[in-house]
Amino acid sequence: MTSKQRAYLKSLAVNLDTIFQIGKGGITEELCSQLLNALNARELIKIKVLETSPNSAKEASEIISQNINAQVVQVIGTKVVLYRVSDHEKNRKIDITKIR
Repeated sequence: MTSKQRAYLKSLAVNLDTIFQIGKGGITEELCSQLLNALNARELIKIKVLETSPNSAKEASEIISQNINAQVVQVIGTKVVLYRVSDHEKNRKIDITKIR
């Protein structure tokens, strides 16, 4: 992903609401499955990592991105923004291939 593509995704993420929170339960297979479903529906999601989580936001973003094959757009404080092209063609709304 180029820096321009990342900047474009960051601009889209500004208006997004946080749809997942990672707490004391940490990162589980069930959470990864739910995140994957959300990414297939939306392509771009925002997650909050709570203080009770065993992982920091940066650690959580790395673990999740590896488990569900998503790209980390940004990590700021306790917020993580992830991007993944939807598996369902009808849900593909964000096209970063045009941005170079």
